Amino acid sequence: MDLIRRKILATGAAATAMAAVRRVFGQQTGKGGVAMSFYEKGPVRIHYEEAGSGFPLLLIAGGGLNSTIAGLTNPFNSIEEFKGEYRCIAADLRNANTGQSSGPLEIDRPWDMHTDDQLGVMDHLGINKFMVMGFCIGGPFIWNL
Repeated sequence: MDLIRRKILATGAAATAMAAVRRVFGQQTGKGGVAMSFYEKGPVRIHYEEAGSGFPLLLIAGGGLNSTIAGLTNPFNSIEEFKGEYRCIAADLRNANTGQSSGPLEIDRPWDMHTDDQLGVMDHLGINKFMVMGFCIGGPFIWNL
């Protein structure tokens, strides 16, 4: 990804502190009216959800390499919490056990590929500037954006 065109407005430290206190390929509606969609690139299929309006906020769930959108409900539901002020976007990590995202991972660069997926979803949605919040493994992923 071209790092110059990416102006991420929050750092991993700010996101961690905050957490502590269209082209759609198959859209459905999930719990609470959240739009569930898929971003596809080659053999990769990434499940993502959007809710709310306002400035975009990319949410990266915890759960290690099994991080899924469902993980955003613990200890509080960040999509529900922030959708009143922000356009919340969240995606399952590729191949997470209970997630809906899939695709091959290169053994020598899996973290970069997960980052590519997150940025690919944002590009797919036409979003150039956004805030980001990560939980657990989401914090280190922020530094890789």
